[in-house]
Amino acid sequence: MRTTAEKIDRFRKLHESGCFVLPNPWDAGSAVVLASLGFEALGTTSAGLAFGRAWPDRVGAVSLEATLENVRSIVDATVLPVTADFQEGFAATVDEVGPSVQACLETGVAGLSIEDGTGAPDRPLFTRAQAIERLQAARAAIDAAGSRVVLTGRCEAWLVGDPTPLETALDRLVAYAAAGADCLYAPGVQDPEQIKRIVDAVHPKPVNVLMSSPQSGLTVARLAELGVRRISVGSALARVAWGAFVRAAESIRDEGSFGSLGSAASFADLNAIFESPKA
Repeated sequence: MRTTAEKIDRFRKLHESGCFVLPNPWDAGSAVVLASLGFEALGTTSAGLAFGRAWPDRVGAVSLEATLENVRSIVDATVLPVTADFQEGFAATVDEVGPSVQACLETGVAGLSIEDGTGAPDRPLFTRAQAIERLQAARAAIDAAGSRVVLTGRCEAWLVGDPTPLETALDRLVAYAAAGADCLYAPGVQDPEQIKRIVDAVHPKPVNVLMSSPQSGLTVARLAELGVRRISVGSALARVAWGAFVRAAESIRDEGSFGSLGSAASFADLNAIFESPKA
């Protein structure tokens, strides 16, 4: 078994050079399967958790308690380092960020992300100053705990429909790096030139890129060429599972056929994975 400190050290080393894929399990079972496939680290997904509980994915829809329970179950499922999708810090005010982050650290995570999205339609992003203060509060909580957990600063400009997402992201991510973020992340950016500009702007700090659809045509090799250090898939794997589930159920309903069940994972293979020691 790896200690939390060993997991954090391993996670930090993964960010130092090269490029690695950070798949996103939504529960303990999916985490164990991903570990069995040889991935080196895992990231939680707020959307994956929400959909499994029949909740929408938006700030405020999933409680801090439910998130911590999910994070802890994934951390405990394997020996791999895990980073938590910690939304906006589960804090209405900057003063509440620190206690929430401290609670997250107690789950044994190797990393966590703080985003600047508010979830409010009338002001989808915190002001630049507010977002910086929230990241600084997260950094202070991590440092006060004597932890080396990897803090990721997220700019949600693309996801909230910002009119100038690249400019907003470049400005904010540079500021987040200065505020103490160890890794920078702007989910939604897909254009290679824009990705490269972000990588160059925050260098030498590592950049995470979200790949949640095949439309960009980007590959791990291409993203590595652009200088990306970490590639996550967000809710995509959970949605792939949901897609297969819905299509199979529709086939049973509409055609009276069970042919779609032929694509199911093998019972024996799954049983073997879950009977094996943690990987």
